[in-house]
Amino acid sequence: MPRLFTGLEVPADIAEALARYRGGLYGARWIDVENYHITLRFIGDVDATTAADIYDSLADIDRPPVTVTLDMLDSFGGSRPRTIFARVRPNPALTELQADHERCVRRAGLPPEPRKFTPHVTLARLRDASPLDVADYFAGQGAFRPLTFTADRFVLFSSRASVGGGPYIVEAAYALARHPYMSGRRAAAGA
Repeated sequence: MPRLFTGLEVPADIAEALARYRGGLYGARWIDVENYHITLRFIGDVDATTAADIYDSLADIDRPPVTVTLDMLDSFGGSRPRTIFARVRPNPALTELQADHERCVRRAGLPPEPRKFTPHVTLARLRDASPLDVADYFAGQGAFRPLTFTADRFVLFSSRASVGGGPYIVEAAYALARHPYMSGRRAAAGA
């Protein structure tokens, strides 16, 4: 069974703007532009029954579209940097959507996600890059101009085990509905 995760797709114009940050860092394996995404919940390798349960459960999520702003470049790994990414500005609507995904996956019998949700778009995976190399890379990029888009759907992705991730395949897409009578929450029962 392929490895599964849920996420938001990055529109082509935003992905092209992010691609301008590729290069200039020794030991970086740059992610292919078509594989840029924001992971909402990593699921992993699951059996067909669990995958079907998650697929069905995700269809019950009823949220409005989410506005996403990428506001800075950063890295994970501290003194041993391992990833360069574009950070997603904190957003309660996105956090609530991610919590819905967590509930769906847990209802299917999987354990809780042990990592704190830190929404981002991975740009590169690092191998043998020093903190100084990463700092020099950031200094050479200049100011990051925020990039904003509206996600009107989320997807269930699959991937094959590979170096650096990808290619990612959309297994299912779920619309984020526009409900003018709602303010980001499900309508009250009976409304």
